[in-house]
Amino acid sequence: MMPLISNVFNVDKNQINKQHYSNVNYDKNDSTSSTSASSLLSEINKHTMNITDSIFIHYNKTLETTIECVGSPYNQSCLYHNLYYVDSWYMILTVKGKQLPSYSIRTGAFTMVHTTPSKRVFDSYSHLERFIRTVIDPKIIPSVTLHFSQPWHDNIGHALFDGLYPAYVALIRFPPRHLHPFRILAGIDNCNTCWSEDIYSRFGGLGILKQSVLNKISKGHWFMFEELVMGSGTLCQRCTQPNFQLPGGVELDGSRLFRDRIYQQHGLIHPIIRQKSSSEGRTSDDLLLVCIIDNKRFTDEDREEIHDAINEINNYTYSYLNKTAKLQWPLVRISYLFYNQLRAQNLSSIQINATSFDSRSPTYELIENNFMAQLKILRQMDIHITGPGTGQMYQTFLSDGSVTINIGGIRPWGTENTDKAYSSYLEQYMTSGTPYIKGLYYPINERQKGIKKDEVIKLIRQASQLILEGFSLPVNVHNNLAPDGQLFVEMCEKDKEFCSSVTKRIPEGNSHCLDFWVEDFVHEHRQWNAGGFIDNGRNISCSFNHSLLHELREKYGIKHSKSNE
Repeated sequence: MMPLISNVFNVDKNQINKQHYSNVNYDKNDSTSSTSASSLLSEINKHTMNITDSIFIHYNKTLETTIECVGSPYNQSCLYHNLYYVDSWYMILTVKGKQLPSYSIRTGAFTMVHTTPSKRVFDSYSHLERFIRTVIDPKIIPSVTLHFSQPWHDNIGHALFDGLYPAYVALIRFPPRHLHPFRILAGIDNCNTCWSEDIYSRFGGLGILKQSVLNKISKGHWFMFEELVMGSGTLCQRCTQPNFQLPGGVELDGSRLFRDRIYQQHGLIHPIIRQKSSSEGRTSDDLLLVCIIDNKRFTDEDREEIHDAINEINNYTYSYLNKTAKLQWPLVRISYLFYNQLRAQNLSSIQINATSFDSRSPTYELIENNFMAQLKILRQMDIHITGPGTGQMYQTFLSDGSVTINIGGIRPWGTENTDKAYSSYLEQYMTSGTPYIKGLYYPINERQKGIKKDEVIKLIRQASQLILEGFSLPVNVHNNLAPDGQLFVEMCEKDKEFCSSVTKRIPEGNSHCLDFWVEDFVHEHRQWNAGGFIDNGRNISCSFNHSLLHELREKYGIKHSKSNE
């Protein structure tokens, strides 16, 4: 009987592949649906309260592609139902006369151009269904898939906050999908040492699908994503906002939701939750845990001063432990950590036999990894101290009512102990985008002189007093910025053209202006100098109101040397 049905399946695939782009249309003028941040946050919180509800499942009632988009065309995220994929590209299958929103999105933090799926239009739904069922017969990828592209995922800071975080914020825009398991479709390069891929897989819950693999298999073969969310390109940590906050961290509660899911999906008890004050659940006699994280920007002299501060404070604490004498300062215990030296418990001695059908290690969900070991320390920290760079990214994972101290660094690189040096905090927007912690900073006019023991002690004692006296939650996020960060926010309000040049990630923009660090701007370094700088015979400069900057530097008490320019 087999010959009777063989012709149904022996379709000329080559002929199909020649035809399946023939009816591609691009709707550039379609309207865009949008949702205000306040109403969306209300919707998110409604689902957050019902986190134990039954899992969300989208039951397709049609094979046609439908689309929902949130946000402006510049910064929108889209949820595609029944989005098809063939020959390394997305395909929308729809019916003549069906209105679709504008569905172009950015797939990655450093991608200026928009991604626009192709589109094939059928005369009727019956034609569309017949094409899908009898011609292409796609492999369905069920449930929710979250797509993003990610360069440099070998660096955990970029991997978390230029790849995973912005994609997750895009997913938050379509609640309650951000609370349930989803798959990650990652546009990443092959990397044998990138443990961030394990974080991606665990975070989603349904594993990770590499786009490079999908591209190879999709040659001449069709796939259908039941639900695919894309559009995270301007929600990254290096996407400067006029309010100088981590995008979505405050207005969409993205920082807290991201933190909580990180702990949940790695099988760890969540950090302590406090509702109104940092002092909730604490007493004045509590011993606070302080961790100073080593930083490549520390000099040998800096480390000596830091260790002298650690010894002085720890000695004070040890002398008062188990005594009833009145305390002059809160009791704290300080540890000096190297994140890359934290290791999970070694259980390699336990013999587990894998079978040939095990798709992954039988111990995958049972044994901790080194990232979990780091998280276990982070959730206990009352005060987190480090300099600029990757170490700052972890502050998002602190418990409610914790303090992070940005001890700063020196810019430009290699100018220590010269009159060209100025203080640098780099990722302070991470702090202002995390409303459940308090941020403190090494004095901005002192850091270029090197780290000093007395300043470190003063900051730690200030932080411990703030915690036990009780600072309000959520914090005033503007006050979580250093003086130069606050200066930038006001500059952005008063010089709109400048603000647009450093925040709008558009193809025709000046990439040198988008390569923005607030300390370089405040001290008019390189492209921010009145005359710019010369690169391969070409003058590179970014325009702004220099007189206004000089006024604001004075207002915020930031000392400036002409030798910096």
